[in-house]
Amino acid sequence: MKMHEPAHSAQSLQQSRPQPGVAVDGRRPRVVIVGAGFAGLTVATRLAKARVDITLIDRENHHLFQPLLYQVATAGLSPADIAWPIRGLVRHQRNTRVLLGAVTGIDRVRKRVVMGGRNVAYDILVLATGATHGYFGNDSWAVHAPGLKAIDDATEIRRRLLLAFERAEMESDARERQRLLTIVIVGGGPTGVEMAGAVVELAHSALADDFRAIDPTQTRVLLVEAGPRLLPSFPESLSCHAERALRRLGVDVRLGQAVTRCAATGVTLGDENVAADTMIWAAGVAASPAAEWLAVAGDRVGRVLVGVDLRPPGMDDVFVIGDTALANDVVGKPLPGIAPVAKQQGAYVAEVIQARLTGKVKPPPFRYRDRGLLATVGRKSAVIAFRRLRLKGWLAWWIWGIAHVYFLISLRNRLIVMMQWLWSYASFERGARLITGLHPIKAEHEPEHEPEPEPEPEPEPEPEAETEAETTRTRRRDNDAASPPLAAPSPSTD
Repeated sequence: MKMHEPAHSAQSLQQSRPQPGVAVDGRRPRVVIVGAGFAGLTVATRLAKARVDITLIDRENHHLFQPLLYQVATAGLSPADIAWPIRGLVRHQRNTRVLLGAVTGIDRVRKRVVMGGRNVAYDILVLATGATHGYFGNDSWAVHAPGLKAIDDATEIRRRLLLAFERAEMESDARERQRLLTIVIVGGGPTGVEMAGAVVELAHSALADDFRAIDPTQTRVLLVEAGPRLLPSFPESLSCHAERALRRLGVDVRLGQAVTRCAATGVTLGDENVAADTMIWAAGVAASPAAEWLAVAGDRVGRVLVGVDLRPPGMDDVFVIGDTALANDVVGKPLPGIAPVAKQQGAYVAEVIQARLTGKVKPPPFRYRDRGLLATVGRKSAVIAFRRLRLKGWLAWWIWGIAHVYFLISLRNRLIVMMQWLWSYASFERGARLITGLHPIKAEHEPEHEPEPEPEPEPEPEPEAETEAETTRTRRRDNDAASPPLAAPSPSTD
């Protein structure tokens, strides 16, 4: 094996093409991947046999199949059905270690990823940190209308949904009961559409016979979209089909209306106040602080602008992929934030790194191969757009289900999800109707910390005792008491 010339620093990885398996400064190149979602995990697994040392960092210990997260929020699936421990997924990759923690910054000069008080050195950095909820400058709404990006979000929404029915069962006031049975979903994209269909079916089917004082079929579900139509990334014909399907299910679809206020008691749509107990946010996203870490300008939601090689301008050792990146297709249109885009970007970055390590020709610019757009609308309908193909209805729903089962990571989860769906389809049951988290009654009606009891006022002494004590103090102070006070004990005669 031919050894390369001594490297002055880790920059030799950028300035030269090492021969296969050649280390940098006497060691193997260090690849640090931040984020174990679709994009980051794809990079890690594609480099399983590469002669590099991989560090995979994530704030969670699990990889999540996010497209089915709404089914956890509506009690259709359990969290373990769509999530897997990251360490278990890479346990056989001897070149990979996993770190659980949050990244707080990047030192590009020293080539370090900062995790609080810990620094992780890199030669190649891959940022795949995903996105979070975006409230268009109204971040205070988050406490009233949680978004749906993580398992904790899904279980919190599930808790709020199920708890609303429990509280309505015990409510005697008709107006308050109706408020408890009103659910507002903000955002008419795929998440909002799928959530609206699942929520209305949860109320009208799965819970229909479970209560005695209320009728869950009278639950009011509003889907609010500020734009002129649902599913704006889909062809208009499929958007119209999705709207009609939701209306047939009983969803109150509001188009061209924006939320102007969100509070604990409901939302405001223009001049209309809608009293509601449960609000769910599916209207916008915000990227991670990656642009801030790299000291580059981001777009309006914080995404990092990358070139055709998925690198920010002037950064040969940094890749940004997935929802964190603003990447354009061949006609200059931004790529959607969906799983197929993230996975293809991850595969491309792994190929670029492999080519750099082995001295092969650099791959051509990244080009997304369209895998289509899919969204389900309830239990018997879906819409699919794949190039020029347009599908809707029952057949599209089956294709949607097969595709999602196929992309689940493990055979165990594929079987479990398939059996859960078949059972739910046949019986209208939702097996994961668990209220978890804080004690529901205490969480809704009591403060988080019980206030300390105020000290009880000392009882006022009897008037005679007070007068007697005052007399005693006065006589002692004047030092001329002629006789002991009345309450004083007599001198001992012993």
